[in-house]
Amino acid sequence: MRVLTISGSLRAGSYNTALARAAADVAPEGVEVDLYDRLGELPLFDADLEGLEPEPVADLRARIDEADAILFVTPEYNGSIPGVLKNAIDWASRPKDDAALRNKTVAVAGASTGQYGAMWAQQDLRRILGVAGARVVCPELPVSRAQDACDENGGPNAFVVERMRAHVAELVREAAPIAVAA
Repeated sequence: MRVLTISGSLRAGSYNTALARAAADVAPEGVEVDLYDRLGELPLFDADLEGLEPEPVADLRARIDEADAILFVTPEYNGSIPGVLKNAIDWASRPKDDAALRNKTVAVAGASTGQYGAMWAQQDLRRILGVAGARVVCPELPVSRAQDACDENGGPNAFVVERMRAHVAELVREAAPIAVAA
C-alpha cells in the first residue's frame, strides 16, 4: 500500500509539512508513505494548458495515480486553504473524466498556531476534494497551537504523533479494499 502526503505549506519550517512527514513514521507495517514536495513548482491552473501538461503537473498526476491513498495536510490562511494547495487540486481534478483524484481515497489533517487547528481549512478541503471526485474518509485531524505541539526537533510531540498514527491507520483501512480490487 502506498500513501502520498501533500502539505499545503511552502514554508521551510512548516508545522504542516512536519505533520505530513510524521505520517511516514507512524504508518502501519507494509505501508509506504511518500511526501509530495513540488507544490511550489506547479504553474497556476490554466485550462488552455490542459493538453500540454507541464512537467510538474505530469509528476503530480503520476504520483497521485501511483498512490492508493492521499493524506492532505493544510494550514489555514484567511479561514480557508492556501492557494497553492487549491491550485494542485485544480490540476489533479482535470480533465474530469480522467482526473488523478477521481475515486482516490483521501483524508485531511491540519495544523495552525491558533486555537482551532485549521478546522475551517480542513472543512473546505474536504468539500473541495469531494467536488473534485475524491473519496474523502476519516474525520479531520486538527492540531491547534502548533508551535506548542512540537518537540525539540520541530516535529510533532508524542500526543500529536499518536493521533496521526490513528489517522493514518484509518486512512489505510479505508483504502485497503479499493487498493486490493485495483
